[in-house]
Amino acid sequence: MSIAMHGFESFQGGLVMRKSYDFSVSRRNPYCRKLKKVISIRIDLDTIEFFKKMAEEIGIPYQGLMNHYLSDCASRGLQPSLRWKRRKQVLEAG
Repeated sequence: MSIAMHGFESFQGGLVMRKSYDFSVSRRNPYCRKLKKVISIRIDLDTIEFFKKMAEEIGIPYQGLMNHYLSDCASRGLQPSLRWKRRKQVLEAG
């Protein structure tokens, strides 16, 4: 009896796979807590350098550190403290 007769296909290199798989009884990956989404944002160069330096000291990728920092802020419900000045005040101060 050949392998092909039992619902398997042979591929180059001797690998064997089934012709089809039933994923109806599959379960979600328990090790994948949160899926991440790729986005594009503009961040000041000095901010990126700050996180790169800190990430290097800690030994993790800087984007992961930035994600962790933002996640921590979100989980604590922190809101930014923004103090806007009127343009006239900025021009007078300059």
